[in-house]
Amino acid sequence: MPNTPDSPQPASDIDPKRLALVATASRNMALILDAGGCIEWVNQAFEEHTGYSLSAVRGKLPSQVLAGPDTDPDTVSRIYRHLFRGEAFEEDILHYTASGEPYWVHTYCTPVDGADGVEPGFVVIQTNISDRKNSERGLRIAASVFDRSHEAIVITDHLNHIIDVNPAFSRITGYSRQEVLGLNPSILSSGRHSREYYRSMWQSIEKTDHWRGEVWNRRKNGEEYVELLSISRVHLEEPGKHYYVAAFSDITALKNHAKELDRAANYDDLTGLPNRQLLEERLRSAKAHADRQKRSLAICYLDLDGFKGINDELGHDFGDEALRMVAERLTRSLRSGDTVARIGGDEFVLLIQGDHSEPLYQRILTSVSEPFELADKEVNLTASLGVTLYPEDDTDAEGLVRHADQAMYAAKEKGRNQFHIFDPGQYAFRKERRNQLMEISRALENEEFELYFQPQLRMADCQVIAFEALIRWNHPEKGLIAPGAFLPAVANSHLEIPLGQWVLKEAIHQMNRWREAGEALAVSINISAPHLMDRKFVDYLEGYLQSHPEVSPGQITLEVLESTALEDTKRASNVLARCQSLGLQVALDDFGTGFSSLTYLRTLPVDVIKIDQSFVRNMLTDANDRAIVESVIFLAQRFDHPVLAEGVETMDHAAALRDMGCNLVQGYGIARPMPSGAVLEWLQHWRRQIESRKEIQQLQAVSEQGEGI
Repeated sequence: MPNTPDSPQPASDIDPKRLALVATASRNMALILDAGGCIEWVNQAFEEHTGYSLSAVRGKLPSQVLAGPDTDPDTVSRIYRHLFRGEAFEEDILHYTASGEPYWVHTYCTPVDGADGVEPGFVVIQTNISDRKNSERGLRIAASVFDRSHEAIVITDHLNHIIDVNPAFSRITGYSRQEVLGLNPSILSSGRHSREYYRSMWQSIEKTDHWRGEVWNRRKNGEEYVELLSISRVHLEEPGKHYYVAAFSDITALKNHAKELDRAANYDDLTGLPNRQLLEERLRSAKAHADRQKRSLAICYLDLDGFKGINDELGHDFGDEALRMVAERLTRSLRSGDTVARIGGDEFVLLIQGDHSEPLYQRILTSVSEPFELADKEVNLTASLGVTLYPEDDTDAEGLVRHADQAMYAAKEKGRNQFHIFDPGQYAFRKERRNQLMEISRALENEEFELYFQPQLRMADCQVIAFEALIRWNHPEKGLIAPGAFLPAVANSHLEIPLGQWVLKEAIHQMNRWREAGEALAVSINISAPHLMDRKFVDYLEGYLQSHPEVSPGQITLEVLESTALEDTKRASNVLARCQSLGLQVALDDFGTGFSSLTYLRTLPVDVIKIDQSFVRNMLTDANDRAIVESVIFLAQRFDHPVLAEGVETMDHAAALRDMGCNLVQGYGIARPMPSGAVLEWLQHWRRQIESRKEIQQLQAVSEQGEGI
């Protein structure tokens, strides 16, 4: 049939040059391969996309040019088989550009059979499908995340109907996917939250496209659980289309664990009552509330009378049961807003807010004293109650409990089943201090005190220059007691001067005993400010030295604490000058810890400055302490006074002090304070160590000289 104007023109009738224009203009990559599969020609799109020119690829197999490290070898093998058989085929394959960039192509290859005088071979058309492949990979990753996520994921439409859930949703809620499709997520509601709660949630989503928080929901089996929920609104390109994506995890176990930790940290295991930590926290809150409301608080410390007898007679199990019963009675005797806490043993603290009065305290004691049965026996317990009132007793939470405790001991002194109200006007520790002073007085009479001695070292030659005398208390029941445990009670008391005189006499006696043993050892003795300023001090000291002519006064150093207040510096200066006239040395101890360092340094006649150990101990790690130590050494040098550093705990401390210009040291790094009987043996051992060290140094020096020759 003849061609009509509308019928398609056969390709054989079209000018080949015009057909070539098609290959040139196409954005697809076109290749012509010979019968062996080698490249004969490529179009311009191929060159632009791959970066390879025709001259660079002509005569090569496509895989020789385009394959890369991640190209699938099985796909390459299949392509070769198709080419060998002369078959048409389609394959997706990963190729690489000349610069090494990967890209995906869909390859369509058709054979040319050599008809009409055309050389046999293949025509290959390649389409870049990298975007599609990346999208497919993203979808696969998203699907994998959706399926394998440990968080439950719910997708709903714009009407909030469920259109998909992941396996984690079924695992957490118990509902299968088929059971919930098309339903509203409200099927999980536990009923715990109000409408206002959910209304606020949706308002946040409408405003910000997101909400995150904790929600109580219910599983299919009716069990409630708490979830950490995140909801996002996802908008699509078409108008009005959006979805909701909710992700949640079951945090019930975490919540329960947090409750267990809170209970362990804040509640008593035996009674379930708050412990001391929670009590003090509630007390701080109650104080703040009382301040705002202009109201008062009562803090009551209750201790059971003779409770040890129940444990001894009936055993600890029945004792524990008695404590639980007391806890219940105390709780019933107070209002719901008040607190009953057990702070250990048979001791309870009650925090009463608002109205409180003496009848209430008596009612608390009565509730405890009512008989109860235990181990088939009628048991009678009583309690002693101490009370302190806030804001009359205006102190912190810990102090309020402590004051109530002191009032409780006062109640015990009255007898059983009594209460006592703390009087803030009295000194908190007056009774305790009075008892301690009585005990110290008996200790002086019974010769329970002892002097320990700590060596002081000159670093230039490692020689021991003196020993500081330090008091210790050999308590018949408590054992050896350090001075920090009893000297504060002695300060400014009637025992301060007698105890100071004992130290002075004992130190001089010990010097005499060492002298008789062949060692003339110097001793430093601490003198308190009241003792120094006592009008009889110098006369007593002079008379004592005269009665011991064998002791050299020049070997005695009086250490005056800089941290104590010398109210009359002129008189103190005169006293110290008289001591120096007797031949004694004077050291200013704990320099830097008081408020009058420079005044004392300028006005008092002192021979030695002692740097307080609190600065020396931390000077290697604390720049401020190091600066203070350097400053004290500088001041001492400017006033032409030797300086001695206490608290030297390591050789690193000693080396640093030496570099700063301090040549005298004392501390645990050299030796701890020791009994007087151990001093001579230690001293001999120290000297042997020094001699051995000198011999080693001499041998090293000789060896080095020999090597030099």
